[in-house]
Amino acid sequence: MENVENKKHDDEQTNYARIEPYNNPAGGWGALLSVARNLKRQEVFKKGAITLLNINQPTGFDCPGCAWPEKKDAHAFNFCENGAKAVAFEATSKRVTPDFFATHTVSWLSEQSDFFLEDSGRLTDPMRYDPVSDKYIPISWDEAFALIAKHLHALDNPDQAAFYTSGRASNEAAFLYQLFVRAYGTNNFPDCSNMCHETTSVGLLHSIGLGKGTVTLEDFDIADAIFSFGHNPGTNHPRMLGTLREVSRRGGNIVAINPLKERGLERFQDPQAPVEMMTNGSTPISRYYFQPKVGGDYALMFGMLKHLREWDIQALAAGKKSVFDRSFIEMNTVGFDAMMAEVDRTPWSDIHAHTGLSPEHLESLAKMYLDAKTAIFCWGMGITQHRHGTANVHMLANLMLARGHIGRSGAGLAPIRGHSNVQGDRTMGINELPSTKLLDNIDRVFGIKSPRHHGFGVVDTIKAMYEGAVKVFIGLGGNFAVATPDTPYTEAGLRRCNLTVQIATKLNRSHLVCGKEALLLPCLGRTEIDIQLHGAQAVSVEDSMSNVHLSAGRNEPASENLLSEPDIVARMAAAVLPESDIKWQWYVESYDRIRDSIEDVFDEFHDFNARVYQPGGFHLEHPANQHVWNTPVGKAQFLITPLAEVYADKENKYAEQYTGAKVYTLMTTRSHDQYNTTLYGLDDRYRGVFGQRRVLFMNADDIAEAGFMADQWVDIESIYSDGIKRVVQSFRIVPYNIPRGSLAAYYPETNPLVALSSHDKYAKIPASKSVPVILHAGHAPEHFNLAQEVDPEHANEIMNRVG
Repeated sequence: MENVENKKHDDEQTNYARIEPYNNPAGGWGALLSVARNLKRQEVFKKGAITLLNINQPTGFDCPGCAWPEKKDAHAFNFCENGAKAVAFEATSKRVTPDFFATHTVSWLSEQSDFFLEDSGRLTDPMRYDPVSDKYIPISWDEAFALIAKHLHALDNPDQAAFYTSGRASNEAAFLYQLFVRAYGTNNFPDCSNMCHETTSVGLLHSIGLGKGTVTLEDFDIADAIFSFGHNPGTNHPRMLGTLREVSRRGGNIVAINPLKERGLERFQDPQAPVEMMTNGSTPISRYYFQPKVGGDYALMFGMLKHLREWDIQALAAGKKSVFDRSFIEMNTVGFDAMMAEVDRTPWSDIHAHTGLSPEHLESLAKMYLDAKTAIFCWGMGITQHRHGTANVHMLANLMLARGHIGRSGAGLAPIRGHSNVQGDRTMGINELPSTKLLDNIDRVFGIKSPRHHGFGVVDTIKAMYEGAVKVFIGLGGNFAVATPDTPYTEAGLRRCNLTVQIATKLNRSHLVCGKEALLLPCLGRTEIDIQLHGAQAVSVEDSMSNVHLSAGRNEPASENLLSEPDIVARMAAAVLPESDIKWQWYVESYDRIRDSIEDVFDEFHDFNARVYQPGGFHLEHPANQHVWNTPVGKAQFLITPLAEVYADKENKYAEQYTGAKVYTLMTTRSHDQYNTTLYGLDDRYRGVFGQRRVLFMNADDIAEAGFMADQWVDIESIYSDGIKRVVQSFRIVPYNIPRGSLAAYYPETNPLVALSSHDKYAKIPASKSVPVILHAGHAPEHFNLAQEVDPEHANEIMNRVG
């Protein structure tokens, strides 16, 4: 045991790790074997298999993974590979008990890999960090809540506290959380959406009046074409591949726009299709695949719009029908002429220089959009995580509005949200920039005086912690220190807090980045039975297409000392606000009571309990689909940023002027064995990476031009105008199908490269998909221990393959 504990649990499997082509389709046997391996690793093969039968079922629990919606006629096996991994990780038989913490110091745990930490098992008891012993020690729930109250009462004002939320939190937990925090007196709500789709929420709010998508799953059944921008469904939303497979099989066009060639966008083997499985066949997904360079999406969409403009001029000159939906534009929008004036004065040479596509390919892409009678735009982080992320979303909306594709069956905007209830949390009021209407309704229903000034999101919270303006950090789920940019700066900010509180199901690195005092509070997971005074409870969630439905766990709790998230929030609120007239614990006795109050605050949740108990729940209608535009001008808005402004901001300009070495643009991305910051394993099989994570995907011609070789180790340094040296070391070069000048590597390993100051100017999303970097020759990682990172079965498989 001593020998093991004296070795660093590093992610790298350099002696056995391999890079080899993966020639199979997405899904299929590879997915089934991966599920089986993960169930075995978590020691829940039988229990996990039974649990999977309840996932995404009307009377079961909502997948704790992505936010892709369920079909109304849900199959008995309505889960994907990565959803099954999430369930296995939560239902694991492994436990992180007080004995575990008594054995390991926080310093020792900090040296272990993220994979080791989360793979250790479920948290079982509330714990307090003891700086003298450098260990977490047990604390009672009442003592924990009293400590939180002590620190919050000691602050000079409520704005010295920040309250983070993960998209895992249910509607009921999120609603109580925002109510507690506003009753306390602040709008400091950093949220995981601040790091992913906030540019979507802000951009669509500007353009169409509500920051949500406009389509339903049924629209995919009749759409002529699906355009996928900057999105990898095979890893991030594998159940979406089933929908895309159906589109492909009925003859619909699927068009992928993505710098990396991703297997899930190429072909898919449906594990529920017996013929495909028995014959090892598959269904092609994308009929067309375009690879702009990283960050080139805005120029690409600008070019599509310019082609439409030129074809429209030609059509009108020939006496033909306009390319644009002129009637829709006149009745429902403003800004069309100003947008076209900007398009007209932008030369093609500038557009082509930034896309990375040939003029012919760009024109063919625009023609595909023109030919589609109905079209759906899907997008992910490849659109949002840029300094111009909001401008990207504006342009997506511009293209849709110009053709009248809002409020039309089989057409519309489909942002593909990541976490299972990240959209619902925002709906419930987790927002640092709340509307006056929301605050008025909260005050009316609860008799409080909500703060009216805006609060901090993620970027501002990190800065405020570092500068001492925020002294208490409370995290309702998530892995804040690892998910955020500029890792050393973020960790320093957390350590400067007087108190950090982490509410979680499993151990992660953020729990080891402690304030002067720190609490680690374990909660029930999505898969577990939640028993309160009035019996077993169900929570509700909102998926990526605005469907609200119930989720009820079926497994016994991992520990008798766990509390549900609503219960933790209610007890915390009662301890902090003892004079409050709000009956916090009364709400937790029956979650129906929470839903009744949600109905009182939000008009769209009328008859909440009656509707949500119906199989499949209910849909929240998007006003834009009825051509109701909740913008300041009462109409949809065409909004365009000049191309030169997008591609000449100060950071891009600084990087271009850097003369020390070739400057590349790095995008951070997930591996296939990863969900957000959670690592289920060390493989990324669709990209041919096995047993390792410190890899750098690079164009083969760029490798040769730079004088590097495949498998060479390099260090990556980001280049920003602040002059701060940010370097991550020991990344193995992997030749990959990616445009020249573009690189890709996994987060969170590359998060230290992303400057906190590099973010979208409207939504403040960190620009993790456009990091200017240079490369230096490096060395292989020092530490390697296969047995500590890979289960024996998988280790033997790797060793056999490498001989």
